[in-house]
Amino acid sequence: MFKLQENNTTVKTEVLAGFTTFFTMVYIVIVNPIILKDAGVPFDQVFTATIIATVIGTLWMALAANYPIAIAPGMGMNAYFAYSVVGTNGITYETAFSAVFVAGLIFVILSLTSFRKVLIEAIPDNLKHGITAGIGLFIAFIGMRQAGMIVSHPSNLVALGDLHSPTVLFALLGLTVTLILMALRVHGALFLGMIVTAVVAFFTGHLSFDQGFVQMPSLPDGIIISNPFTAFTDVWQHMLFPVVFSFLMVTIFDTTGTMIGVAQQAGLMKDNKMPRARQALLADSVAATAGSMFGTTPTSAYIESSAGVAAGGRTGLTTVTVAILFIVAAFFGPLVSAVSGLSSITAPALIIVGSLMMGAIAKIKWDEIDEAFPAFLIILSMPLTSSIATGIALGFISYPILKVVTGKWRVVHPLVYVFAVLFFYQLAFLPH
Repeated sequence: MFKLQENNTTVKTEVLAGFTTFFTMVYIVIVNPIILKDAGVPFDQVFTATIIATVIGTLWMALAANYPIAIAPGMGMNAYFAYSVVGTNGITYETAFSAVFVAGLIFVILSLTSFRKVLIEAIPDNLKHGITAGIGLFIAFIGMRQAGMIVSHPSNLVALGDLHSPTVLFALLGLTVTLILMALRVHGALFLGMIVTAVVAFFTGHLSFDQGFVQMPSLPDGIIISNPFTAFTDVWQHMLFPVVFSFLMVTIFDTTGTMIGVAQQAGLMKDNKMPRARQALLADSVAATAGSMFGTTPTSAYIESSAGVAAGGRTGLTTVTVAILFIVAAFFGPLVSAVSGLSSITAPALIIVGSLMMGAIAKIKWDEIDEAFPAFLIILSMPLTSSIATGIALGFISYPILKVVTGKWRVVHPLVYVFAVLFFYQLAFLPH
């Protein structure tokens, strides 16, 4: 079924690769509930929904596309959901999940058509790199804030936190351990860094497991979105079109780029094209749609899958292993809940993932002002406005303006002009 001989691999290699990928990305079951908890979503709801979305997407990727690429809720989108969509729009998290559902449904449709390719090619590369780097800076800022490294200040808005507080000390410990492990190329460094920090916190009396370790998975809110028509109504009534667009754009760029990168590393590209690309993209879009129904933010292909590929993973058997391990993890909710109660355990993961995403800055054409400044505007505005949508909007508005005044208007795809007008209308005339 997985064509092991054709891909020059074995069952043992694939299973070990699956374990490697799992331990590299399992931090998401801890980090995601912590972030969405700030939006009011119950911990158990997010924890279970995260695993449901991960299992659906990863199994689809394994069985339909036969790729060693795992799917799970994406970093950055969860922070945007909690601190921008719910935090600043004055809506409930149930309404915000409607925007995620609609974006996922549109992604499914795009994955079944050629318009996805047109959309990806229409967006300038420098804007894509700016979006990736901006999200990285945004979630790194959130991580430092959760760790207490950065605190609010009446005059300067932000200032250095108390470096002697236990919260900051644990975060610095976790950050140091994780970075050392990453420098030594240890697989699962993010997860192992959390484990070391949790052990130290436990023996110093800052972490306890009063509720035990194991229980049956649960969804306190049940299925959040059971009627698709209600979701579309919520998006229309609350004018969440920019939110839907932001979820859609970031998911498409992130997923496509990650899939191609991992497929290239695994040697699975044919004539510089990715076979079964439609099935692979459907894995992400279907998982995003299903995840929103249960209570989690958009999913994405995980770059951590490259760790499994490095361990020899070449087929969907690797991702079947990942999915099974996540199902097992679903029964350890109390353990994850206790660890998530100390935000400094997970804050280093946000900071480090943010730093990795910032690598996209190197690909921006900084010597061309009409290319560089829109990307810079995106990177700067995302963390300062706590809004990924605002960053994308400012980039899409400024890019065609600079191209027009420099006489390069023909190189701008017509879709970019359309997006620029829509974003300008949204910023100028709609409430924020």
